[in-house]
Amino acid sequence: MDILAGILPWLQVTLSILLVAAILLQQSKEGLGSAFGGDSGGGVSYTKRGAEKTLFSATIILAILFAISSVLSLFA
Repeated sequence: MDILAGILPWLQVTLSILLVAAILLQQSKEGLGSAFGGDSGGGVSYTKRGAEKTLFSATIILAILFAISSVLSLFA
């Protein structure tokens, strides 16, 4: 259990940096106006493909891993 307690903070820092980077690298088609109730551009939709889909999936996986490591840190 001592090994886990020593590795866990470094794992959380690494996961948090990767998660922030993955979130910031994603594209946003809406813009700031739609966040405050403005028109978002007329209902054009598209599907994620290629690197964008991979980055989206990686963001979800990193978020789940970070949540698991946070719960583990409560018991370590």
